[in-house]
Amino acid sequence: MRIIDRRGQLTRRTVLRGSMLAVPGVAASMAISPDAAWAQAAANLKPATMVTLAQVARDIYPHDRLADAHYIAAIAGYDAAAPAVRDMLEKGCDALDAEAMKRHASSYIAVPGEVDRVAILTSQEATPFFGKLRSDLVVSLYNQKSLWAKFGYEGASADKGGYIHRGFDDIDWLS
Repeated sequence: MRIIDRRGQLTRRTVLRGSMLAVPGVAASMAISPDAAWAQAAANLKPATMVTLAQVARDIYPHDRLADAHYIAAIAGYDAAAPAVRDMLEKGCDALDAEAMKRHASSYIAVPGEVDRVAILTSQEATPFFGKLRSDLVVSLYNQKSLWAKFGYEGASADKGGYIHRGFDDIDWLS
C-alpha cells in the first residue's frame, strides 16, 4: 500500500508564484480612480482633471497589457504646463464630463464601458483639446523606455553600429 502525503509543500517555486500574484494587487493601488492619491498631489490642475486625463490617455491609446502607472506618467507633465494649456485641459475635461452626463448621467471617469467612453471622445474629436492630447500622448506614452520591450522595440541602434547588421534584412515574418 502506498501512502500519499497530502500536506502542502513549500518550495521556492510556490513562493515565487505567490509573490507574482501579489504584484497586480500592488499595481491596482495606483489605478485610475476618482480618489486616487497620485491625482491629489497635482499642484495646478484639479485632481478630477488629472484622473480624467489618465482615463482619456488609456481610451485614446488602449493597451490592455500596460499598467495604469504608464498612462499616469504620460499625463504627469500637464500639471506643470503653461496656464493657457492648463485652462484648455480643464475646459476639455469639463466638456467630456458634460457629454458623459448627458449620455450616461455620470462623469466621464464613471462611465463603465470603454465603447461608451470612446463614443464620448469621438464627439470631441474635432476640438483642440482632443488634438493636443492625441499628439502629445504619442510622445509621452511611447517614449517611456520601460515600455519599449513590451512593444518589441530594442531601442536606438546607432551606438551598436546601426540596423545594417542588426535586423535590417531580417524578414522572417514574410516567409
